[in-house]
Amino acid sequence: MEEWEYLEGHKDLYKDAMMKDHQPLISSGEDSMRGSDSHLLISPSTDIEDNSSQIGKTRTAQRMVNIFECGKPLKKNDGLSTHKKSHKDIKSFTCTECGKSFSKKSSFVVHQRIHTGEKPFSCSECGKCFTTKSHLVGHQKTHTKEKPFSCQECKKCFRQKENLVAHQRSHTGEKLFSCPECGKCFIRKSTLVQHQITHKGNMRFTCSECGKCFTRKSSLLAHLRIHTGEKPYSCSECKKCFGQKENLVAHQRSHTGEKPFSCSECGKSFSHKSSLLEHLRIHTGENSCLECGKWFNLKSKLVIHLRTHTGEKPFLCPECGKCFSHKSSLVIHQRIHTGEKPNLCPECGKCFSHKSSLAVHLKTHTGEKPNSCTVCGKCVRQKSKLIDHMRVHTGEKPFSCTECGKCFSHKSNLVVHMRTHTGEKPYSCSECGKCFNHKSDLVKHRRIHTKEKTNSCTECGKFVNNNSDLVKHQINHTGEKPYSCTE
Repeated sequence: MEEWEYLEGHKDLYKDAMMKDHQPLISSGEDSMRGSDSHLLISPSTDIEDNSSQIGKTRTAQRMVNIFECGKPLKKNDGLSTHKKSHKDIKSFTCTECGKSFSKKSSFVVHQRIHTGEKPFSCSECGKCFTTKSHLVGHQKTHTKEKPFSCQECKKCFRQKENLVAHQRSHTGEKLFSCPECGKCFIRKSTLVQHQITHKGNMRFTCSECGKCFTRKSSLLAHLRIHTGEKPYSCSECKKCFGQKENLVAHQRSHTGEKPFSCSECGKSFSHKSSLLEHLRIHTGENSCLECGKWFNLKSKLVIHLRTHTGEKPFLCPECGKCFSHKSSLVIHQRIHTGEKPNLCPECGKCFSHKSSLAVHLKTHTGEKPNSCTVCGKCVRQKSKLIDHMRVHTGEKPFSCTECGKCFSHKSNLVVHMRTHTGEKPYSCSECGKCFNHKSDLVKHRRIHTKEKTNSCTECGKFVNNNSDLVKHQINHTGEKPYSCTE
């Protein structure tokens, strides 16, 4: 039945309601608009007469609007019968896949696309497809970079109005959606829906690589990039790629200089929320050492620092029993036993167990010697070597033997000296088992077994075991007599 025919049939009912006290049908703040199934909104200046010609004039001069029980206005082209079902809880359309019901056929059709995977709306720019036209319209703004909705508080812009409305709650602190199970509140309804799955234990999506489970397929797909190494999000400025979109968004602030997160205590701004949270601990005094007052941005770093005061070394090497305060130090130490050298020089292929050793080695290829002595101008590659060298000029010998009191300028020399007291000979020959204090002595000894004589005389071709013996031999050819008696 057409709306106008429906109104014609209930003409007398409207007349009685209008003629009572000659008041308009609708008055502000009252519930007088509630009638039977639908009502007629007419201008207060229009009188109703008991003839069809006056009603006809009213139709042509004044646009008629149906008012539902809920107060929602309905234009002539809208469906009266479809809307009335929402008040009677009539949901005629039921999904055969999941059992969900709908009052509108259009909503039912859109819902079915979840099961069929149908996406009839495609973007003309990139070809991406969507289940609804509204999603396509929102997506197309990513190509035009149009963001018509801006926040009055922070001036941040959004492509869709609903995103702006949800964002504004971050300023007001309003959380409309609460979980009936635990009472936790959320800004967005979609976040609440995802949260409620955790109570049901419905972790449907499992990673085939590590077995980790997720409530959303999108979360699983993002997690899989950890295993595949895929980084689909690239920065338009520097072309750097990221596995997660939020990481790209945070990175782009390094180009724009945007710092949206500000400290309420001192006003300092940050580009990352995590940086702000770390900064706030300065004001709260969290993660500071009670012994020396040193502050750390992470609690884990404070725990490690405290071991310097307690002397605790919880990480034990299973091979030699040596203990370490840091797990990373234990991992590096264990390479002595395993022989692992994971740090490869790209120039010559030489391997190192420590990354720092590789960094020093690379300077041999570049010839770089950035550390120079202020006394004699000698340049060295490492700062530690410069410190050792400076002791030549100062005569400093900071390393003393606890047994005899002898002092040394280098710690390595002290370590070697201590073997004279302990009798330790750590370097043994694999051929005959003979042991030595110094590695260089072992190297010389091995030449006896290999018959190797690496140093040859340029005059007569004679081979000798070591360089010092070669120097002594060559005096025979030069006739030099460098050693004179002082008496």
